[in-house]
Amino acid sequence: MAANAQGVAEAPFVWHPRSAAEAWQLKQTLGTEGVFTAGATLLRTQWESGLAVMPNHFINIGAIEELHGFEIDSVSGTGSFGAMTTLSNIRTSPQVGESFPVLAEATRNIAAPSIRNLATIGGNILSMVGDSLPALLLYDSVLHWHDGTNGLQEPLSEWLSTASAHAAWKERLLMSVVLTLPILDSNTKRFVAYHKVGRRDAFTPSVVTAALTMQLNSEDRLSDVRLALGGGQTIPYRLESIESYLNGKLANKKTITEVYALIVEQFEPKGDAFVPVSYRKKAAANLIASELWKAARTAR
Repeated sequence: MAANAQGVAEAPFVWHPRSAAEAWQLKQTLGTEGVFTAGATLLRTQWESGLAVMPNHFINIGAIEELHGFEIDSVSGTGSFGAMTTLSNIRTSPQVGESFPVLAEATRNIAAPSIRNLATIGGNILSMVGDSLPALLLYDSVLHWHDGTNGLQEPLSEWLSTASAHAAWKERLLMSVVLTLPILDSNTKRFVAYHKVGRRDAFTPSVVTAALTMQLNSEDRLSDVRLALGGGQTIPYRLESIESYLNGKLANKKTITEVYALIVEQFEPKGDAFVPVSYRKKAAANLIASELWKAARTAR
């Protein structure tokens, strides 16, 4: 809580803009004293644990209609999700499950149902370590921002690579995230997977999150391999060099063994007092190796 001159705790002032332009203008006026809020599930835990200071002003974006809902266009192969779309709405949508199955599975693994009813895809993205991020990275996601002009579009992967070092994005309002479906060759089999490993089977931060999509052609060779890893305080990212290595390779034991070693070597997670880096590396390598093994078993 904020405190007045006499040291008496007082609640932050809550603003209720009705449009993205109004919300953005409020942020410019309030500066660091104002914070965009919606479900606020992550922000609340940060304030309660002392990891962040509660601001004097909340800019409640929950009533801004243009931030809600999602649309999937099967013709263009894209899906646009408003930043205020709840994780529950994504999780329970048959359309999302059919078109973007890795994202649907990721949202199922985030927190508890009561949290998913409040938490939004925008908030999960802006945490920079949200468990939906590995899945979103597979779909070449693009962030759409309101920045006071004509809007700004930024690939999710680029934003994640610079967000912790450059805070200019905090002055913008995230409007939506747009996903693109991989092109499926009719002569190939498509494999998708999402895994989250935690310290226990309960509401707990992830140790490793892994998302994978790939195709297997009639010659048992892998193609269009997309692999993203994250977990804990690790900012998720695509392992592009390993993707390139896998493309064109046979789905067999030799490939699996080599990829396991490459992930242990190249994946750079953040450790903590509970789970060391070495464990996270091996856990991630095992998850990907197991999915490759499933593909290898279907090979002719």
